[in-house]
Amino acid sequence: MFSASVPGMRVVVALVAMCGLAAADTRFDPFSSMHGQPPKPAGYSGLGAESVSAETVARYAAPPLDARLSRRIQALLDLRGIGGGVISDRGDRQFFTWRVTGTEQVWRQDGPRAWPVQMTGGEDRTYVEELAPDDSFVVVSRDVGGAENPGLYVLAPGGGPLRVVMHEPNVQTELAYITEDSKSLYFGANDRDPASYAIYRWDVVDGKRTLVFDTPGLWHVVDHIADRWLMTKDLGSTHVEVYEYDLGKRELTPVLGVGETEDYQVAFGAKPGQILVRTNKLGELSQLYTLEAGKLAPVGAALPHETEWFAIDRSRTHVYASRNVDGYMRIDVYDAKTLRPVALPKLPAADNVRVAGISRNGRFVQLTLDAAQMAPTTVTWDWKAKKLDTWRPPATPEFDVSHFAPVTLEYYPARDGTKIPMFVRRPAKCDGPCPVIVSVHGGPEGQAEPGFEPIAQLYTEAGFVIVEPNVRGSTGYGKAWEHADDGAKRLDVITDLEDLSRYVRTAWAKDGVAPKIGILGGSYGGYSTLMALTYFAGDFDAGVADHFVSNLRTFLLNTAPYRRILRISEYGDPVKDAAVLEKLSPITYVAKLKAPLLLFQGVNDPRTPVGEALQLHDELAARNVPAQLILFPDEGHGSVKRSNIVLQIGHTIAFFERYLR
Repeated sequence: MFSASVPGMRVVVALVAMCGLAAADTRFDPFSSMHGQPPKPAGYSGLGAESVSAETVARYAAPPLDARLSRRIQALLDLRGIGGGVISDRGDRQFFTWRVTGTEQVWRQDGPRAWPVQMTGGEDRTYVEELAPDDSFVVVSRDVGGAENPGLYVLAPGGGPLRVVMHEPNVQTELAYITEDSKSLYFGANDRDPASYAIYRWDVVDGKRTLVFDTPGLWHVVDHIADRWLMTKDLGSTHVEVYEYDLGKRELTPVLGVGETEDYQVAFGAKPGQILVRTNKLGELSQLYTLEAGKLAPVGAALPHETEWFAIDRSRTHVYASRNVDGYMRIDVYDAKTLRPVALPKLPAADNVRVAGISRNGRFVQLTLDAAQMAPTTVTWDWKAKKLDTWRPPATPEFDVSHFAPVTLEYYPARDGTKIPMFVRRPAKCDGPCPVIVSVHGGPEGQAEPGFEPIAQLYTEAGFVIVEPNVRGSTGYGKAWEHADDGAKRLDVITDLEDLSRYVRTAWAKDGVAPKIGILGGSYGGYSTLMALTYFAGDFDAGVADHFVSNLRTFLLNTAPYRRILRISEYGDPVKDAAVLEKLSPITYVAKLKAPLLLFQGVNDPRTPVGEALQLHDELAARNVPAQLILFPDEGHGSVKRSNIVLQIGHTIAFFERYLR
């Protein structure tokens, strides 16, 4: 939820009070393992706009906000960093994705601090993917309405119309790579089977498309050297098989993971026959290894933290590894040939450092730095010239972000004595105990992290304490922590949320008065919010759930086929494990709900279908339980369009102002 930008909340609170909340019209109306076709579930069927009538969508349209409140939030959304992108080998040009227009579009910049040129436009999210080796074209992807069915296009570096590679309804396309001669590109698409990705070659001159790989499965080409591919096949959310494929001989050879349930990230190394591997197969924490002659060997000394991601440039010069230090991100760099550590230049102090882009020849790397009091800043390091430059400074108009609330890493005890980490942002002061909002991250294979979060600042300036816990099931803390909530084990650790509520009410009480506590989250965080309000009814005073799961079984039966395969390993099989899924579903416990509830959902969501929201709201209405549902017809898995973000922030703030004060 705290992913867009916003601060300066005293005025927002005043505006809410001035409007009496009536103008915002947010008062509740209580009545207002399977690869074939799954059986039709009870309740609803399907996903996306075709699964719900236009009348229903209109019925749950977002009420307008007071104009003064809306303008204030709009102004706050202008606080943003400008991320990395694609760098030319000469280092004289960059293409990047920027949402300054309100929707992500592709921009070009011809030198440090040069005026950016907008390359794509319109209302649909468009992202830069890769620059051709000869700089003759750029590949971009475009998604319509948040349905997560992006198409691929090529664009001339000087601008002009997009040329379609492939963009078909209900089909996902994914760029694999552009050939070294810039004459062709390879991409994956699930046009032949919605639960399987085939690989195609597309020739630039004549636009001819040729099928080159059609073995069933969720395949990805993750690296290549000439016609030798390194491929992964996803079998679950953290279950990956690795293969080599000889394109000329059409030979597929297993490398890692076959017959296992392990997680792997792989790339070709600098030495012939060498593969770089990130995995937690050999220990509790994910680490970086080399695979040579069938044996895994660690890169450097074992680290006390997770290595959660790595990359190697196309010239096989440097290896970059992202190290997760209790939620704070660091970058380790290695010489690709010797695998010895290489020092980066001295960087500004930051909570997080991430790789944002690497040139094909390996000379340039972009690093994004941010902190609670530092807007995301992307710097470009030139390994040859030993020069650090900032192409695009962050935008923080009319605000001094150095005065934003700091983030502290704290812990609370679970009932079994386990220490649960949480990131906390506090207001400067409160009269009485500050009301608390618990923000639960999505995933569940995800992690709350510190860093620049202006929306969180919006809440702290309104007098709310923001708590972002990393309950068991989160990533970043080892294999046992991540898998503690798999399947039926989920009920054993969902209690981490109840324990947080009880801790806050006791430890953060003031003069014997316990603070009121709200909870919010999107995706799996939305599911967690609903469980907290139903299964643990009474522990939270109000909740906001966004693009959520209300019934795990109906979710699995209706989600996109590729998602179903990935999610079954996490939650269970909708047929074999139906009884367990019912026990784990918030809708099973709606009769216990006591707290007011606000629900948001994108109609085009391919992950958590709109039917999940409608069936929950109908059940609550039938029981006369107060809850409000807002549907966004032009959004998918979460709100990304500026106008909808403003509505969602405004209604959420007004909701918590009403019920936590």
